[in-house]
Amino acid sequence: MTSDENAIRKAVKDHYGQLAQTGNRRECCCSSNTASQDDIPLEARQVYAGCGLPVEAAQLGEGEVVLDLGSGGGLDAFKSSKLVGESGLVIGVDATPEMIWRARETAKKHQLSNVEFRLGEIEHLPVDSGSVDVVISNCVINLAPDKGAVFREAFRVLKPGGRLIISDMVAEGAPRIDRSDPNAWAECIAGALPRDEYVALVEKAGFEDIKVKRNAIEEIDNTEAQSCCDHEVTSVTVIAMKPNGGSVGRERLS
Repeated sequence: MTSDENAIRKAVKDHYGQLAQTGNRRECCCSSNTASQDDIPLEARQVYAGCGLPVEAAQLGEGEVVLDLGSGGGLDAFKSSKLVGESGLVIGVDATPEMIWRARETAKKHQLSNVEFRLGEIEHLPVDSGSVDVVISNCVINLAPDKGAVFREAFRVLKPGGRLIISDMVAEGAPRIDRSDPNAWAECIAGALPRDEYVALVEKAGFEDIKVKRNAIEEIDNTEAQSCCDHEVTSVTVIAMKPNGGSVGRERLS
């Protein structure tokens, strides 16, 4: 791991560690609306920082095993837990200890027994191969220096025929930002890849039937919040499938 990657990871953990402790999230014009999610614990809504609605796009079913990459305070994990029911399981993985602690305490407080949270990096998932039906993620993979590794890990842990549903930030042009700035990475700007490059990494990991949809953005009348949209980044949801009968691979050879 390079010194730049270490700096990025530290900046991201510091940023979201502070969010977990204070609940003071910075709104962005690309944030997805959580106003209609009053049935989700307030402790999770207070630290939500997503940019799409991957749970809704996943069309989860009773009894499924769901993995949430970069689960944060647990909002999408808790939404998923209601859909998969007591016969299902939701696993949240996050690299920020403060977020994991907060999510675990929220789950305990609200007696949500079919959801668990594990500390770990999404490039090195603490999850068994071929053990989950669905992988979701919400505005997190752009934070990872090695996105190819994230997609390879997602492919590894999915069962054959499993599906990947991720909302994330991608670059529409050449972002007007210093890509070496760790703080810009933590704000979901500097790490945003061009859409075609992002999708190519998903395909290279072995996924098929890839679909990309641009997300509707939430209008926010706030100068500071709107500034995050001045760097030609936008929110998309990517849906892809692991082939049925496919081997648990690391990367498709070109």
